[in-house]
Amino acid sequence: MISALSLHAVTKRFGGLVAVNRLEFDVVENQVMGLIGPNGSGKSTVLNLISGAFPLSAGTIRMHGNIISNLQSQDVARRGVGRTFQLVRLLSSMTVLENVKAGTVFGYKRRWGAEADTYAEAMLERVGLGGRGDMSVGQLTYIDTKRLELARVLAGDPKIILLDEWLAGLNPTELGQGINLIRSLRDDGKTIILVEHVMDAIRSLCDECVVMAAGMKIAQGKPEQVLSNSEVIRAYLGDDDA
Repeated sequence: MISALSLHAVTKRFGGLVAVNRLEFDVVENQVMGLIGPNGSGKSTVLNLISGAFPLSAGTIRMHGNIISNLQSQDVARRGVGRTFQLVRLLSSMTVLENVKAGTVFGYKRRWGAEADTYAEAMLERVGLGGRGDMSVGQLTYIDTKRLELARVLAGDPKIILLDEWLAGLNPTELGQGINLIRSLRDDGKTIILVEHVMDAIRSLCDECVVMAAGMKIAQGKPEQVLSNSEVIRAYLGDDDA
C-alpha cells in the first residue's frame, strides 16, 4: 500500500502549551482516516499543521515521500492538499460560482477563463448545488454553505482532502447526504482525513482511526477496535464514568 501522507514525531507548542506531542501516523492512498478525540485534544491543530497554516515545532510531514512541513499554506495547496474549516469560510461578496472559481486558481491544478467557469460549474453539480451559481452566499442554507466550501476545495483538484467537522450541525437527512458525498469522494480516488465527532459517520466512512487525547495519540486501528478501547472510552467519558 502506498502512503499518501506520513507524520513523524509531529509536535506543536504554543508557548508552554504542547498542543500536539510527537504524533505519528500514515495515511494510505485512497483511504478515509478518521482523526477523533475529545474537544481540545489537538485534532484541528493537526489539520492546521498538515495544511501549512501553522509551522511545526518539531517533526516532519511528508506527502508521497516529499517533505511538505517546511512549506507555506499556499504551496501545500499547490502540492494537492485541500481543506475545509470548522467554521465555514466563504467569500460573502461573491456569487456561489465565483466562490468556486476562486478554488480553481489556488489549488493543485489551476484553471483560468472559460475552463475555470466550466470546471466550477461541474464541481457545484458534484456537491449537489447545480444551477445555483448565480445565487449569493447569503441565500444558502447551512448545509449548502458546507457544500459550497467543499466545491471550492474540489475545484483545486486536490489529492488529499482535510475535512474539519464538515458533518457537524446537520440534521439526520442532511447527515446521510453528507456521508454519501464523502464516500463518493473516496470512490473517486481521493484520500481523506476526517476530523469528526459524529460516530455514525466514523463507523460508516473510516477505514482507520487515530484517537487523540491531550495532544497525543492514544489509539489507532479500525473504528470498531478503537471505539471499544478502554483508554479511548476513558478519554471521552473520564475515569469515573468509563
